[in-house]
Amino acid sequence: MPFEQLLKEIETRRRKALAMGGPQKLARRKAPGILNARERIERLFDEGTFIESGMFAVSARPEDREATPADGKVTGFGRINGREVAVISNDFTVKGASSAAINIKKLKHMKAVARKHGIPVVFLGESTGARMPDVMGASSIGSKDDPVEYQRMRESPWAAAVLGHCYGSSAWYGSMADFCVMRKGAVMAVSSPRLVSMAVGREVDPEELGGWRVHSEVSGIVDQVVDTDEEALDAIKRFLSYLPGHHMEPPPAHPVPAGSEDAIKDVLKLLPESNTRAYDARKIIRAIVDRDSMFEMKSRFGRAVVTALARLDGRSIGVIANNPLHKGGAIGADECQKVQNFFVLCDSFNVPIVFLVDQPGFLVGMEGEQKGVTGKVMNWLNAMTLVTVPKISVVLRKSYGLAVSNMGAGGNADEVACWVTAEVSFMKPEFGARIVYGASPDEPEKFAEAAAKMSRGTTAYDMAAVYTAQNVIDPRETRGYLKRMLEVHTMRLTDGVGRHLMRSWPTSY
Repeated sequence: MPFEQLLKEIETRRRKALAMGGPQKLARRKAPGILNARERIERLFDEGTFIESGMFAVSARPEDREATPADGKVTGFGRINGREVAVISNDFTVKGASSAAINIKKLKHMKAVARKHGIPVVFLGESTGARMPDVMGASSIGSKDDPVEYQRMRESPWAAAVLGHCYGSSAWYGSMADFCVMRKGAVMAVSSPRLVSMAVGREVDPEELGGWRVHSEVSGIVDQVVDTDEEALDAIKRFLSYLPGHHMEPPPAHPVPAGSEDAIKDVLKLLPESNTRAYDARKIIRAIVDRDSMFEMKSRFGRAVVTALARLDGRSIGVIANNPLHKGGAIGADECQKVQNFFVLCDSFNVPIVFLVDQPGFLVGMEGEQKGVTGKVMNWLNAMTLVTVPKISVVLRKSYGLAVSNMGAGGNADEVACWVTAEVSFMKPEFGARIVYGASPDEPEKFAEAAAKMSRGTTAYDMAAVYTAQNVIDPRETRGYLKRMLEVHTMRLTDGVGRHLMRSWPTSY
């Protein structure tokens, strides 16, 4: 065949692949402002850096080859802020981006290259699930021979976006990712509402089944919720900026924004003098970390604890802070699961952890027990023994009960410091007065005397006296203190790389 004809053929085939499911289907998406699979990739990557892998792949079924450009999943490599990243972008205009033999091979290739060469993977989810009738029968779904297909050893970060109806593989990889962002209006579930409705014998609402409120507030799988595709892609780019490209290097350093030293000077204005008054811990975090660097994870789930990536002096840190604004900061089952998930992320990718402590203990009551809070508290403590990145704990106000250990004391952090406002004990002194001395607020003098007795030995200086806390600091010194302690505890012997003992810990729970 002449060269000219060969070159003409490749251009024809390229145009067909780039046309995806055709102009009508693309137009229907464009009208409500939803990006298509290739527009999402264009938004994600640095301009001109995307190179496609599998453009000419089509269905394995001869009768479907003409109707399956790229077989419904656009895959390849590009750069985000100069760093190499692999991508799988589901093309819903081609058979609903349903999973089939060839596009699964493409997905597996992206994962394999990323694992072998240490580059992050981004999954842009929108799919109907498995392709029918391709996967029917024992010769298909029953003949799978890949026991490690869904294994995660966290060699490189994974990020996922739920950008439409996500069933099957889009749900699996959204749930397995280190970061999952969901657009409002999208749905993520094992199976479609239609199939679920048939199974349960009643009509099932998609939002009720797997909408953004379900996964951001109840299941806890989704880390952030956004309004548009563009916001979701920007969130992924920002998330990856805090992490290394792979587990064998430290996170990248960034310039320190101007004004980052200013907010901590007024931190006492953010903390009520009464330790029974609520405040928003996120304001304290923002005062400590580099300006505009706080990136919160799972803000709608387990809200009595804040988990956030941030930067301190240009270096990535993970922050775990009790938040008295919700349930007084009492730690429940959801908070335990949220923190465990964050431990896995930070330890897997060499991100030091800072605890900011102000908690009244664990949430008591029937709901917590029914959710297995005791087991989850133990899982938290067990997970802490496996975390090998530096851990620095600062007690801001109160810290009571076994949760004192969960938040870093008791040898669970490399350094513990107390603000001058700190109080540490087994329980709130007023409760102790009732239980130990049988005192009642109805007898003010007796109650005050009993509470005073229960308050003995609970100050920051009492912690420092027995060297359970290594320092007592002025709250306004917190930023400088943390910067120096993280410098002291830098993992020099391993070039900033931890041991990754949690690399196989389940991502979802």
